[in-house]
Amino acid sequence: MSSPRTPVRAGAIALAACAGLAFAAVPATAQVQLPDGPALAKNLTKKVTASGINRHLIALQRIADKNGGNRAVGTKGYDQSVDYVAGLLRDAGYEVSTPEFTYPVQITDAAFANAGGTKVDAFPLEESPQTPVGGITGPLVTIPQDATPGCEASDFAGLPTKGAVVLIRRGACTFNQKQANAAAAGAVAVLVANNVDGPLQGVTLGEGGVLPTGGVSKADGDTLFGKNGASTTVDMRFHVVEKPARNIIAETKTGRKNNVVMVGSHLDSVEAGPGINDNGSGSAALLETALQLGASPKVSNSVRFAWWGAEELGLVGSTKYVQSLTFEQQLDIALYLNFDMIASPNAAYFVYDGDNSDGVGAGEGPYGSAQIESALAGFLNATGTPTEGTDFDGRSDYGEFIANGIPAGGIFTGAEGIKTAAQADKWGGQAGVAFDKCYHSKCDNLGNLDRVALDRNADALAWVTASYAISTEEINGVPPKNAAAKAAKAAARKAAKTNVAKKAKAGKHTHGLSL
Repeated sequence: MSSPRTPVRAGAIALAACAGLAFAAVPATAQVQLPDGPALAKNLTKKVTASGINRHLIALQRIADKNGGNRAVGTKGYDQSVDYVAGLLRDAGYEVSTPEFTYPVQITDAAFANAGGTKVDAFPLEESPQTPVGGITGPLVTIPQDATPGCEASDFAGLPTKGAVVLIRRGACTFNQKQANAAAAGAVAVLVANNVDGPLQGVTLGEGGVLPTGGVSKADGDTLFGKNGASTTVDMRFHVVEKPARNIIAETKTGRKNNVVMVGSHLDSVEAGPGINDNGSGSAALLETALQLGASPKVSNSVRFAWWGAEELGLVGSTKYVQSLTFEQQLDIALYLNFDMIASPNAAYFVYDGDNSDGVGAGEGPYGSAQIESALAGFLNATGTPTEGTDFDGRSDYGEFIANGIPAGGIFTGAEGIKTAAQADKWGGQAGVAFDKCYHSKCDNLGNLDRVALDRNADALAWVTASYAISTEEINGVPPKNAAAKAAKAAARKAAKTNVAKKAKAGKHTHGLSL
């Protein structure tokens, strides 16, 4: 998942982060009763297994291990990830392409902060404004390190003067929210101190940033928090060059080509770690779904699978792909399903809020998004997993699809957001702890997964993909052919239950009712 832009909104069994135990056992989960649906959806859901997905996760971990510990776009680790996925798809008979696009790379010209003579590395976040040559100078103001540092405007009420350089601990809300609050209080620059060991770089501030914002390591942050009030100069400058990368597109040979079901996950990690939850989890589940579906299934609608590059640098691969399509080609896409971080170790079960019933943030998606939300949440709820909505906040690859009127939806198990007590009661896990404490970090490895959440969400992925491969009538604004019959049956069942309840209340015996 791309670096934070707005707050995010879980499964309780997580493997211990054992050092490199790629062969860790995948726990068996209880057999669930699948709801009514197409035979293809039932069969595919049964065939997409946790062990099959785990094999791909092991592959991605080993690729990262051989290539400096990450699979970031522009590295051999990413290129080998592309080759692994594309190779398996070609072997399975898919029509596979790896269209090239270019993405912007910041080349650092200056990256430091000097607080009263203590000089530390301060890396400008992607999409951050730059400082002028020579930097910006102001008094250092440290924001209290509470549970939500810099996330509320009140955190900045104590700024002693305009023109401050503000130091904030990472966590609980987005980088953009922290810098926006700082800007509103009159700050001139922001330093964000990592909340885990290591530097803070290769992450994105996001659109709308107005202050130069840089990341410092946890250790350097600890030092700077002791320098409150010191005159501080921040110098963060860079230039941008364009570099090439590849997406992966694989489409079934069967099904209508003018009513395509598109399903995607981003394949790249951040530079800090191997990205096994973010987003090996979505990528591996998507790959296993494609392999088990096969290249020539008996479907009404073609299924187009995508693995995106440079998502972590601002959703570049998916954005460039959608923009490369003509309007007619965009019309050929009936809907887009997105799977990014579906196995967070302190997992939530969020479904993108297609109808804006939560009334939070960006609003509803294009027509059909509400139906996608209902399909995903309906499957999870029917199989015993309650869900919550999460906003289309622009942090993942659905963004450009929605911008062009293509209905979208997906599943998300949470990133740096904090699980509430109510959510822990509902889903298990730990209240007051991040959904993924290793988000964008070195420890996002094979031990950083809730395998139960992965299995449940992979089932939902397979079920809904296969269901839409059979019919997208509701997405296209056309009621399913059997909708009237289903409604009549539902009404009859409701009437029967009401009649039973009335008889029971009257003290009458009914068949099968114990009084």
